[in-house]
Amino acid sequence: MDLDAVAKALKELGHPTRLGVYKHLVKAGHAGLPVGKLQEELGIPGSTLSHHISGLVSAGLLKQEREGRTLYCIPQYAMLDGVIDFLRDECCSAAPLCESVCDDKAE
Repeated sequence: MDLDAVAKALKELGHPTRLGVYKHLVKAGHAGLPVGKLQEELGIPGSTLSHHISGLVSAGLLKQEREGRTLYCIPQYAMLDGVIDFLRDECCSAAPLCESVCDDKAE
């Protein structure tokens, strides 16, 4: 994963509302949630939620799919994994004595 993509994802997750939205969707699982249910559960006004969802979609952290009249927000776990892997990729590579800190990196 390239630096720009990770930076954009982290920028979007750096806002408390977007982070809360994303965490809620990740918790919901691979099917995601309908926007209306997400709005109801989080108590965020529709226009505000739409703005935050748009940022998460543009960073590749979410995708939206329409099923009839219902619009679903679906977390993109591959993107989440890519960001985490990017951050952990070189963990302790310059300090061989701290290998035990990153032992679970290979799991």
